[in-house]
Amino acid sequence: MATIKEVAKYAGVSVATVSRALNKNGYVSEEAQKKVENAIKALEYYPNEVARSLYQKKSKMIGLLLPDISNPYFPLLMKGIEENARENGYSVIFGNVEEGSELGQDYMTLFGQQNVAGVLSAVEGTWSQKHAMPIVMLDRVLEEDDYAVYTNDIKGGILAAQAIMDREPGKVLIIAGPKSVPGSIDRLIGMLSVLNPTDVEYEIYQTQSFTIDEAEEAAQNIFRKYKKVDSVLASNDLFALAIMKEAQKRGLRIPQDIQVIGYDDIPFSRLVYPGLTTISQPAFKLGYEASDLLIRLIGKNKIDKKRIKLDPDLIIRGSLRDK
Repeated sequence: MATIKEVAKYAGVSVATVSRALNKNGYVSEEAQKKVENAIKALEYYPNEVARSLYQKKSKMIGLLLPDISNPYFPLLMKGIEENARENGYSVIFGNVEEGSELGQDYMTLFGQQNVAGVLSAVEGTWSQKHAMPIVMLDRVLEEDDYAVYTNDIKGGILAAQAIMDREPGKVLIIAGPKSVPGSIDRLIGMLSVLNPTDVEYEIYQTQSFTIDEAEEAAQNIFRKYKKVDSVLASNDLFALAIMKEAQKRGLRIPQDIQVIGYDDIPFSRLVYPGLTTISQPAFKLGYEASDLLIRLIGKNKIDKKRIKLDPDLIIRGSLRDK
């Protein structure tokens, strides 16, 4: 990898001239600028962004914390973040915290050492009050978080439960997401607001995470524990897909014998047969809006809304019965 000294030697200018040309700080003649640019291209020189940000006292890097990159929902979120960051000249440093781990604080320390300009986090309780750097929470948001972009999960829960109620619900099983995730609680609140005023019988199966491993284990446990289930309201698509897989292994027909609705609208929900009916979170838009909010916060630009709530949509596919 080329150094700034090698670029200066190739271009026939001083190191100071190369530095001014790179940082656009101070006078550089048009001829010298061209020589530096040609040398950078020829030597494939890439500036050290950390060193440059420390020198300029201004960083073009954003830290991103996600709880589980193996969950297909979060790459969609990340795609929106990266697109907005790239449009604004920022790079993204990613940290996978893993459900239930203590890695979040370690990554926050690392981000501080890397001189990031701000942090986007989908890890609940990311200490937004404890750090000087700007932080925007996304997806998993607490009331005390100052800046946040998230989905209206109460509305999503209502949409899911109403879709089941409109289609011969029978006995309903709610697979509730982890209590540590604020959105899980909101989804459950929305679902119960629809079910409780009716005489529909329902049970709640509590989960501890949104991981694939727990989804598969939970599906097996559910069919052992509950002898009769007609409708399943799942807290995310992974659990819904695991239920569909286990039901079909046991010879049950979807949706005739058991109907299922998920939450998130991950790409795999379109690829299974029958297709999974689900509540679509605007993951790409959520990530894009969160990055935009953080960059405006970093730049100390005017911010009209500190907390942005996006609406989910019901996506009907083949896993629900006809009305």
